[in-house]
Amino acid sequence: MANASIAIQVLPKAEGKELIRIVDEAIAVLKASGLNTMVGPFETTVEGDFDQLMELVKECQLACIRAGAPSLMSYVKINYYPEGSVLSIEEKTSKHQ
Repeated sequence: MANASIAIQVLPKAEGKELIRIVDEAIAVLKASGLNTMVGPFETTVEGDFDQLMELVKECQLACIRAGAPSLMSYVKINYYPEGSVLSIEEKTSKHQ
């Protein structure tokens, strides 16, 4: 069970297809983590260990820069329950699928 979940939106300074290409690099970092991930139209949600998720936030920033973004803004929502587990993506969304 995960003690944290994040929703992250990266907004590289780019437009059109270039924007999508760079965002796809950040999504690839999240998926490569092996953690439970759900990609949405505005943000991607990931659940796991708090420290691991904080490292992923950093890695998403670096992936965008490596992909050519001169700068970026990121919006991160963090749900952290140090002594327990957070509700899973499945628990939060299954009735709406």
